[in-house]
Amino acid sequence: MIVIPAIDVMGGKAVRLTRGEREHATTYADHPHELAARFAAAGARRIHVVDLDGAFAGEPVATSVLQQIVEAARAGGAKVQTGGGIRDARTVHERIDAGVDQVVLGTLAVREPKLAESLCKRYPGRIIVATDARDGKVAVAGWQEDTDVPVAELAAAAQSWGAAAILYTDVARDGTQIGPAVAATAALQEEIAIPVYASGGVGSLADLDACAQAGIAGVVLGRALYEGAFTVEEALARC
Repeated sequence: MIVIPAIDVMGGKAVRLTRGEREHATTYADHPHELAARFAAAGARRIHVVDLDGAFAGEPVATSVLQQIVEAARAGGAKVQTGGGIRDARTVHERIDAGVDQVVLGTLAVREPKLAESLCKRYPGRIIVATDARDGKVAVAGWQEDTDVPVAELAAAAQSWGAAAILYTDVARDGTQIGPAVAATAALQEEIAIPVYASGGVGSLADLDACAQAGIAGVVLGRALYEGAFTVEEALARC
């Protein structure tokens, strides 16, 4: 199981939200690229970056900050996967040209599945599809809008498009440290062949053990790292 530290950017700073709510933001670093360098130095080989302002605005906002993060991560031997506000092909092209290893599609995958499929085919191995779940259905537009699309349906479609992986986030758990949705994530992993990454709610090393034992391919780590529940080194040693 791979460990993927997360950096969420809002207002140019590294923050964590609770359940995706902007009014419940905690700032952890004024210079996000320094976190990327620290994570890479600790041994992380992949870093998950979200442009939160972009997710809410529906277009990229933190482009310059993202570039700094990519450069810092690559200098330390880590790759970057990023999402947030990526709603068209041009932005995907720009992200990859800027050195991002994988691009995460959420809203676009739901609203424009044909375009998402074409991007998966154009960039094999470099598109991740996010299934942000609220009560089993996909939430979009920075989790501000609910849809009638079942998580399993979107994941199966993404696999058929050629997506590299699925990012499964339980919106209700994100930023809470109450534990990830292990059973739901594992069930999704059993249904599809491509890797499924769990995100949201991890609060302890025991949570990582549970994910690994359930056969989940990877875990995105956020607030637990920032609050000192464990270190990147400890997480990597566990997985």
